[in-house]
Amino acid sequence: METAPKPGRDVPPKKDKLQTKRKKPREWKNPESQRSLSGAQDPFPGPAPVPVGVVQKFCRIDKSRKLPRSKAKTRSRLEVAEAEEEETSIKAARSELLLAEEPGFLEGEDGEDTAKICQADIVEAVDIASAAKHFDLNLRQFGPYRLNYSRTGRHLAFGGRRGHVAALDWVTKKLMCEINVMEAVRDIRFLHSEALLAVAQNRWLHIYDNQGIELHCIRRCDRVTRLEFLPFHFLLATASETGFLTYLDVSVGKIVAALNARAGRLDVMSQNPYNAVIHLGHSNGTVSLWSPAMKEPLAKILCHRGGVRAVAVDSTGTYMATSGLDHQLKIFDLRGTYQPLSTRTLPHGAGHLAFSQRGLLVAGMGDVVNIWAGQGKASPPSLEQPYLTHRLSGPVHGLQFCPFEDVLGVGHSGGITSMLVPGAGEPNFDGLESNPYRSRKQRQEWEVKALLEKVPAELICLDPRALAEVDVISLEQGKKERIERLGYDPEAKAPFQPKPKQKGRSSTASLVKRKRKVMDEEHRDKVRQSLQQQQQQQQQQKEAKAKSTGARPSALDRFVC
Repeated sequence: METAPKPGRDVPPKKDKLQTKRKKPREWKNPESQRSLSGAQDPFPGPAPVPVGVVQKFCRIDKSRKLPRSKAKTRSRLEVAEAEEEETSIKAARSELLLAEEPGFLEGEDGEDTAKICQADIVEAVDIASAAKHFDLNLRQFGPYRLNYSRTGRHLAFGGRRGHVAALDWVTKKLMCEINVMEAVRDIRFLHSEALLAVAQNRWLHIYDNQGIELHCIRRCDRVTRLEFLPFHFLLATASETGFLTYLDVSVGKIVAALNARAGRLDVMSQNPYNAVIHLGHSNGTVSLWSPAMKEPLAKILCHRGGVRAVAVDSTGTYMATSGLDHQLKIFDLRGTYQPLSTRTLPHGAGHLAFSQRGLLVAGMGDVVNIWAGQGKASPPSLEQPYLTHRLSGPVHGLQFCPFEDVLGVGHSGGITSMLVPGAGEPNFDGLESNPYRSRKQRQEWEVKALLEKVPAELICLDPRALAEVDVISLEQGKKERIERLGYDPEAKAPFQPKPKQKGRSSTASLVKRKRKVMDEEHRDKVRQSLQQQQQQQQQQKEAKAKSTGARPSALDRFVC
């Protein structure tokens, strides 16, 4: 009679389920062994090399600063974030090869001075599409004019001192709206898109749409002289004759802050595109830097011996150009030193200044426009020799470079002039941020996304990188206040960890109860010690007072409490 075999002798043992599910580790293969289908070997194996200088241009992490001492988990997260940032910068550097456009430039023949080249010569040398961007609008009866380009660089709005307001697509010359407000226009600005327009009229601030219909009349902003719009914060900054700097949130229609500059009439204002700080020029020769989160200026810079006439900040937030009544044009370094880098004395002084996207500086002096260029976008413009010069039909009243175009818009008493300035604008644009060719549906989707990503006004400061750092001073101050409030330092001693017990006495409730009991005992000891110290101090004060009363009386004892 056959019997079943006993387990463990002849029957093989059953495999563990966990062992059957384990996967074999991947074997590393030599890339040299991998060949193409034809059998030929790749002469350039691996990814294409990227120049280090191009990668550093896109890198946003300062590797010279060491990582702080922290826990292993936090440190590993920081290392992973740094590796991802490095990989992203390498990908951005490689994708730069796909950018088809290059910045323009202007060179003279055989050492010819480029300042002597007039606009007619430039128009003859360029193609037909670029030549069409140079034009003059003869509007002498309503001048002088202030003008403003939209963020995409596609639309132009201008307003005359005698009430003429118009907006148009300056590339196709298609007029969007044209009205006369029957009131003096002091400044004009596009809001977050070309669909809304802010006009600083003689009494109040008015908001119009692209059809010329008045949407709002903001009477709390009265006697406005200058306007600036902060696109990432949806804030409209206004400077008034009464000396107030007002921030209006256009997304909700509320005034965020109204700051008194205490410097009289405000008619010189500019914004720093890098950190959204407002620069105000005053009649005492100083330039003050303002944020809606502070009631006092963030910094004050003494720039000129006389009053400040114009202020401009470049797109990187590194350099600031100022001109004053002392006929001097100065360029300051805003990277913490606030010292002048270069100075030039002009014969008539500059009344208006503006920076281009690639660092060109333009100054309006009467009816003459001078443009200075530097070595590149990150370098300050050289004030020794002008890059271009142009004479207008009337005194300059407003200047602005068109974004993503080599065009300078000038508003003067005779109308509007569009100048060609080779190398002024960025040749490539971000289609997801500022797309000149976007449709109406794309603009609406962009508005929704921009509102969701709106930056709070409280985060405007001089150094935006400080927002990602830990405020050590506030942390220490809070810890000190907590110690004074409790009477002891709760973090001075390691927390009590009860030992586990058997027979069901190590439940979560019992552990918490034992921890609280020990904590209460320590708290009682600390409070008892602090009370004893206070009693000893009071007793010492009483003894000292008794000794003083036992001494010989004096006429000054009447003043002792």
